[in-house]
Amino acid sequence: MRDAMSSLAGFLGRRRRWVVAAWVLIVLVALPFASKQTDHLTGGGFDVPGSQSMKVSESLQNDFGDQADGIAVVLKAAPGASAAERDAAVARVQKEVATLNDVVLPPSVARGARRQLQGADVVLVPLRSDLSSDELIDPAATLREDLEPGSADAGVTPYLVGQPTIWAGMQEISKEDLAKAEGTGFPIVAIILLVVFGSLAAAALPLALGFVSVLVTGALIYFFSLQMETSVFVTNMASMIGIGVAVDYSLFILARYREEREAGRGKAEARSRSLSTSGLAVTFSGLAVIISLAGLWMVDYQALRSMALGAMTVVAVSILTATTLLPALIAMLGDRVLPGGIVGRVEGFFQRRFYRRRTAAEHASGKNRFWRAWTERVMARPWTAIAGVSAVLLVLASPLLSLETGTEALSQFPKDSDVRVGNELASAELGGGTDPVQVVASFDAPVGAADKAAVAGFVRDLEGAAGVSAVGRPAYAGDAVLVQATPSAPSESDAAVALVDRLRDGVVPASALAQRAEVDVGGETARSHDVRDQIGGSMWKIVLFVLSLSFLVLMVMLRSLILPLKAVLMNLLSIGAAFGVLVAIFQWGWFDGFLGFESQGALDTINIPLIFAIVFGLSMDYEVFLMSRIRERFMVHGDNERAVAEGLSTSARTISSAALIMSSVFAVFVLTGVPSIKELGLGSAVAIALDATLVRLILVPAAMKLLGNWNWWMPGWLDRLLPDLSFEGGESEPEPAKA
Repeated sequence: MRDAMSSLAGFLGRRRRWVVAAWVLIVLVALPFASKQTDHLTGGGFDVPGSQSMKVSESLQNDFGDQADGIAVVLKAAPGASAAERDAAVARVQKEVATLNDVVLPPSVARGARRQLQGADVVLVPLRSDLSSDELIDPAATLREDLEPGSADAGVTPYLVGQPTIWAGMQEISKEDLAKAEGTGFPIVAIILLVVFGSLAAAALPLALGFVSVLVTGALIYFFSLQMETSVFVTNMASMIGIGVAVDYSLFILARYREEREAGRGKAEARSRSLSTSGLAVTFSGLAVIISLAGLWMVDYQALRSMALGAMTVVAVSILTATTLLPALIAMLGDRVLPGGIVGRVEGFFQRRFYRRRTAAEHASGKNRFWRAWTERVMARPWTAIAGVSAVLLVLASPLLSLETGTEALSQFPKDSDVRVGNELASAELGGGTDPVQVVASFDAPVGAADKAAVAGFVRDLEGAAGVSAVGRPAYAGDAVLVQATPSAPSESDAAVALVDRLRDGVVPASALAQRAEVDVGGETARSHDVRDQIGGSMWKIVLFVLSLSFLVLMVMLRSLILPLKAVLMNLLSIGAAFGVLVAIFQWGWFDGFLGFESQGALDTINIPLIFAIVFGLSMDYEVFLMSRIRERFMVHGDNERAVAEGLSTSARTISSAALIMSSVFAVFVLTGVPSIKELGLGSAVAIALDATLVRLILVPAAMKLLGNWNWWMPGWLDRLLPDLSFEGGESEPEPAKA
């Protein structure tokens, strides 16, 4: 494997102009598609296959399209608005709706709205369509552009309400947040890279690769969205991970190249060694991230799968750019990537001022005296280090015991958002939730008189059920009937969820209707409830898949059974601490108002598997990079303690810089995103920061000191079965001492 990477380095060096030209062509082709990546994204994909809510959704689309409300317009007239202005507002809605395909405003509904608006300041105007809730998102987005909800026009302010309009608004705010995050994230990363490398050319390379990776992934997302339902959040996910991962991978390889050059090796040899060591580590660490994200496909849930696919894609593209484009660019720039210029002179001034006693030998070998001394101090008291760090992480993780999840989309918007204001107005007007609970009864034959009597009895049961404010007239279609009930509480509240449970577990089974037909309870509240149950019931599969595959990858790479087990356990500690912080902030509301934090009363359901998979995978990056350096030194001399000290001292600065970059990128999304994106960004930033500091710099050397040569224990028969990837780049590779 190492020989293959060395051969690749030689090819890239000889054909560097062709390689760079090929990537330039790829970027030019990708650019127009990347600019349209959000055009076909959807708030859909949230149906749970086989659930009652999905059965109701399919029945609504197939049998009751003209009966099910999806989009509605709320018109709020100012007290002084004239009769003519109120009529004009309804006429404007009619005009804009007429331009939409498959969505209509019935004349009778328009006439009723005109009459109501003359006598009241708020009126709800339902639109009709035979499209499903997911398919209505695009028309809702178009209507948002045309009606400009929240903006008064001649004394009347229009608002759009209903679940499709919520997701259309989410698409809009996601685009804005993504632009802000990328505009802020890249400059922050650039500053960190300038400090790390002391060279404009060296700092520009990882930044350029981050841009290329995100851009190419954006184009691929556009094509994915044409073939499958792709979540509106996939662009934020890909950008958040892509910027950090692409820059980190480039940083690992570039830092190794500079180290080899400073050690006196020629340019070609330095490129070869950097690609065959750090390049190979990057490839495997990226594979570990992809494997972790692939665990999300264990859940039969399209929205989650599409977000996982976007993240997996950007990691794969980042591996390609780091192992092909970066070496070619290094070959073209030569020693301009070494410290120098204005930035290098400024950094050199501070190094001379604060690190005067650093010897030339240490500088040549790249071993920072601070990190070597740090490692020696940690390994001098390993039990103290392990007990102290473990206690801190366990305390941070303790709120995890109170974890609750939810899926409230409306609360993601600012309180003054037109989406939130409009739905609250509609809820007040209806006396409850804007999205009704929908009950579909399917008979074996066309509905007869006895069946209608059972339906009438069921309607009376619904009207008397706690939590129901109104029940609509039954709608019949062949062998099915639809009954819609308006909950007395907001559609996304716990009370509305409790109503769904009561209907499914009590009211429906006890009814005469259930004896004559298959009865399913659906609607947006029920769908969110089914999603929570689906993800909660699948978490054990995700965790088992991610832990098992990550263990296998590390075992093959490190030729050890102990080190992969240690890595898995330590990753779980940092992830648990990150979830504990999220519970304290977003569930308990400890920092409400700070940095725009707003307690949701629960963590977003979909974020639980996402954060676990993302953070576990990214933590593996630092594990792979650090352990590959330690193993490299161990294979040279066979001294475990010395190998840990040398490996950590040569890689600690790079790992710390990479973690700082990754945490900064995630932190940008904390400042710009909606609450669910803030959760994702903060959870990932906290976990990465804890992993790169407390875990990698304290727990790892302390544990490896205690375990000694047992770190490298591998049964002989298993060692012979595994492929030899030869990560280590030492001059000689004696057999390690047996434990």
